[in-house]
Amino acid sequence: MTPEIPAARLRPAEVADLPALEELLTRADFVVAECEGRIVGSVGLELYEPDALLRSAVVDSTVRGTGLGRLLVERIITDAARWGIRTVYLLTTTAEHWFPRFGFEPVRRDAVPETVKSSVEFREICPATA
Repeated sequence: MTPEIPAARLRPAEVADLPALEELLTRADFVVAECEGRIVGSVGLELYEPDALLRSAVVDSTVRGTGLGRLLVERIITDAARWGIRTVYLLTTTAEHWFPRFGFEPVRRDAVPETVKSSVEFREICPATA
């Protein structure tokens, strides 16, 4: 059974939201890259044990092309393996040529486990072409 989506108002983030966002991030499985005291990249996993969905891989434009994105993705994949995650899935419409270097390969959406397909990303946010 798919959980019901709570009634929520979607809006752009505001500075006042930072404490709540920080709390969410500290409870999530994220890795950040810090350079000279500034966060310049991040990647996370949504756990649907024994599988996971790779989320929010991002690198600041000032450090793109330096290999930092590769380090972040390698780290989160290593963490996933250490946690006993069997398979890591991702949805992308812009980086499908970048992720195969980490062992990702295209799969049909209907081949993805139901637990992962129950995520908001699968159900609502990412298009069927992702």
